[in-house]
Amino acid sequence: MIMNEKTMVADALTGVNGELKMFGDMIPQTENKELKQCLKQIRSQCEMSQEKLYQIAREKSYYVPAEKATREEVEHVKSILSAN
Repeated sequence: MIMNEKTMVADALTGVNGELKMFGDMIPQTENKELKQCLKQIRSQCEMSQEKLYQIAREKSYYVPAEKATREEVEHVKSILSAN
């Protein structure tokens, strides 16, 4: 079965997002400074790839972001987070 472009973009984004989560776990646990710096550089490149993929997805309407939150919604979330 041949995947269509929308499926390929979605699969690539899923993979990149998973890699970014892995870096989020690995970097703080790494004590070797050189390795930590290398992982941060790779994570940065991965974030740039993620942004490019999201841009493609948005341009082709494969991904439609949620509407922006209202000021009231933002204030509500802030109040919840600052209460903890």
